Amino acid sequence: MSVPKNLEEFVEKFTKITKMGWVKTHRAGPTGIGKTLEDLLEIPENNIDGPDFGDYELKAMRSSANSMLTLFTKTPKPQKVNSFLLETYGFMTDNYKNREKVLHSTLNAQVFSSLGNTGKALKINCYPNKISIVDNHGNEPAYWDALELEQAFLKKYRYRLIHVFADSIFTGYDKSDEEFKFHTAWELYDFSFENMLNLLREGVLKVDIRIGQYSDGSPHDHGTGFRIQEQYLDKMFKAKNVLVEEN
Repeated sequence: MSVPKNLEEFVEKFTKITKMGWVKTHRAGPTGIGKTLEDLLEIPENNIDGPDFGDYELKAMRSSANSMLTLFTKTPKPQKVNSFLLETYGFMTDNYKNREKVLHSTLNAQVFSSLGNTGKALKINCYPNKISIVDNHGNEPAYWDALELEQAFLKKYRYRLIHVFADSIFTGYDKSDEEFKFHTAWELYDFSFENMLNLLREGVLKVDIRIGQYSDGSPHDHGTGFRIQEQYLDKMFKAKNVLVEEN
């Protein structure tokens, strides 16, 4: 397989892909765009934590998508705070048969998010040295150290990103009937923690809490994720280099 060895080879191969026009997805569903791009670039699929080629990681998105991208997951402090959050702010929902409490909510720094019918609500507060969860009574039960958050992002995105865009259409009624027309590729680098904090303050970057319960009643953390709409991913970086942009 002829995997791109560097940025120049990627640009050459991706430019050829843009000339192909509409390409049928190589996999049905949301991950189809990434799988199709990797196949066209001759990048073998693997689950190894590393770059897709050279020092670069690929992120492909549909041009019209409003889907959320999980940047990373990080459990808040103090230790074992999930048990307290579940007990204090959890609520029962018809989505689960066992009628046990869950805490499922998407938080932002602009407005409080109501928690079921509990009368309680949570939001995010941003400080110079930490990000905290605050309730509608002024309590701050959980937090993240700013430095640890920065390190978590840098660990996840330690490689330069190639952000690829494609138009999408469906030629039939099945998920496998999707086709892509790849047209744009950006190089993103120099992650900015200050930008990240600003996006949190603006409510663009959100925090997803997903805490359920195991059968023994202990909390089941599905991952507290920092999430952003895909089209805003470039705002997390200081530098953006347009590699390919087809009209």
